[in-house]
Amino acid sequence: MMTEKELEIDDLITDAMATPSPAKSMGDPGITPLSPTHILKDSEENEPPRHHFVVVVAIDFGTTSSGYAYAFTKEPECIHTMRRWEGGDPGVSNQKTPTTILLTPDKKFHSFGYAARDFYHDLDPTESKQWLYLEKFKMKLHTTANLSIDTDLHAANGKKVKALDIFAYALAFFKEQALKELSDQAGAEFDNADVRWVITVPAIWKMPAKQFMREAAYKAALVTRENPDQLIIALEPEAASIYCRKLRLHQMVDLGSKTALNGYSPTDNAGVGMTQGDRYVVVDCGGGTVDLTVHQIRLPEGHLKELYKASGGPYGSIGIDYEFEKLLCKIFGQDFIDQFKIKRPAAWVDLMIAFESRKRAATPDRSNPLNINLPFSFIDYYKKFRGHSVEHALRKSNVDFVKWSSQGMLRMSPDAMNALFKPTIDHIIQHLTELFDRPEVTDIKFLFLVGGFAESPLLQQAVQNMLQGRSRIIIPHDVGLTILKGAVLFGLDPSIIKVRRSPLTYGVGVLNRFVEGKHPPEKMLVKDGMRWCTDVFDTFISADQSVALGETVKRSYTPAKPSQQVIVIHVYCSEKESVTFITDPGVRKCGSLKLDVSGTESPAARREIQTLMQFGDTEIRAMAVDVATSRTVKASIDFLGQ
Repeated sequence: MMTEKELEIDDLITDAMATPSPAKSMGDPGITPLSPTHILKDSEENEPPRHHFVVVVAIDFGTTSSGYAYAFTKEPECIHTMRRWEGGDPGVSNQKTPTTILLTPDKKFHSFGYAARDFYHDLDPTESKQWLYLEKFKMKLHTTANLSIDTDLHAANGKKVKALDIFAYALAFFKEQALKELSDQAGAEFDNADVRWVITVPAIWKMPAKQFMREAAYKAALVTRENPDQLIIALEPEAASIYCRKLRLHQMVDLGSKTALNGYSPTDNAGVGMTQGDRYVVVDCGGGTVDLTVHQIRLPEGHLKELYKASGGPYGSIGIDYEFEKLLCKIFGQDFIDQFKIKRPAAWVDLMIAFESRKRAATPDRSNPLNINLPFSFIDYYKKFRGHSVEHALRKSNVDFVKWSSQGMLRMSPDAMNALFKPTIDHIIQHLTELFDRPEVTDIKFLFLVGGFAESPLLQQAVQNMLQGRSRIIIPHDVGLTILKGAVLFGLDPSIIKVRRSPLTYGVGVLNRFVEGKHPPEKMLVKDGMRWCTDVFDTFISADQSVALGETVKRSYTPAKPSQQVIVIHVYCSEKESVTFITDPGVRKCGSLKLDVSGTESPAARREIQTLMQFGDTEIRAMAVDVATSRTVKASIDFLGQ
């Protein structure tokens, strides 16, 4: 017989019998499952009255570049992309601005985008070491395994800053820019309460990263915690999908016919020509991640249904930058490159900008070499560091295809450049191949290639070779702005995506009646003469299960003691579709469901808190009601372990 102290905290009880619930005094609820578990809400009786927003502003917070776009709810067809930015690089369209941020030496926000980059560049090297410059930091949310509110980022000078502060500064910057533009247009101060904000995130991001973005938005005062519905988190490929299905012929390139479809007649307004039930794949190739979604269109409304859970990985175009860095390490030595980045951070940024514009010039059939300007301080610092010249290092290194040109540049052969693309493109093609091999992914009529990296002719050619004409490959003209425009459309009508697939299996640990032969003996627990099986995984929703918008999973929980104020239930998740016990391999604790029952004292002998969880949206939501009094109980689901 185990004592109460030894009991697993996470065990809940699922037994509707009148036996006294062996829930612990440690504040764990007893739980009674109610059937049916999936209930489609036929009425929205517990939704607050809708606020009527005047404008929807979407922020595409990208790994390499960011921007915003907006539309007034009165003219939803007219999407405005943000004003032109000052600065800009030669050969790079400046509709979006680099996702770079500069803080003063005392960690106060200074500037964002081109302004941050140019100011940092112009600082004296001794000064620039004190300033904090950050770029490509969004990937940290994807790569950090145990993301929390306290996760740190490293600036170019090696100093640490709180990730939440940086994300909040960036969002506050966009809020200020957008409101300023809206106020200028209106000729009067524009009220933030009239704005519905949309922030885009990769579909493959896990819940903690999505919640982190929301926390940053609260901190940036985009919206308040009291009014969470003013902010929508949109999934990048979903936004792209919403935009792509509305494309007209003159707005895209069909890789099959390899011509910009410009010579269209006014009657030829069919666009991509989508018909009822058409299935298509959106491949969103950004700076940090590649995201794949599979959608089916349902006419006449044009609602979308997801056919397979979002997949992808960290295979964005910054992978090419890392390969370039590895190449430099091979030529000049890792010790030098590490040292140079810390000692001359602004010059390192310049070098990467020079590489960026050459990266965009890489094509499959290029024959002439690509020249990359080495900053003077690179050449100078190398000589001090090694005692010999950059030219000498290049001659001595046995890296083929990279030479030193008399004009003081790195001269790369097209083969050398293409080799830098290869690992990243191979990852994407491998992923696409696996996706197209899945039984759910058949009869794909179109493949939309979107995101900044989709402009790369090398990637386009690789996708064409892989598909061998199985689907039409469509690239929207303003491919870098596709997500931004789609996110505005999503903000105007979030119910456009009717059915999603759950990326993971979610559930909680419960106690079940012990069944001889079915349950392993080591899971048996005897309490008050009753035999229970511990650690049973009660599945809320399975990986890749279809969930309709507004569909809820219902469970009832009972506080262990009448005096209990807060019930905390651990939520577990797994990538596997079927899970038996919370101790199964691959199952991890990923969040907690918190029910605040304070101030709702109930006359009932055994209180029952009915909890509704929604999984069909871009974020997981929870609502709860005290059954005896019909009063709403404050319910929240937390994935950041706050």
